[in-house]
Amino acid sequence: MSKLKVTQIGSPIRRQPDQEATLVGLGLNKMHRSKVLEDTPSVRGMIAKVQHMVKVEKVTAI
Repeated sequence: MSKLKVTQIGSPIRRQPDQEATLVGLGLNKMHRSKVLEDTPSVRGMIAKVQHMVKVEKVTAI
């Protein structure tokens, strides 16, 4: 499976509680932190919910 690098670029301050919880579910809790996650439909759905606060890049294998 392919992987995605998700980086938090927006603050969860003054956002809806479910959006903040989605960031925590993705493993992000501070600005400019990154996680490499599997590209699954559930992860894609979580990214779509907070797309205005994250940057997504495809990770290619070396």
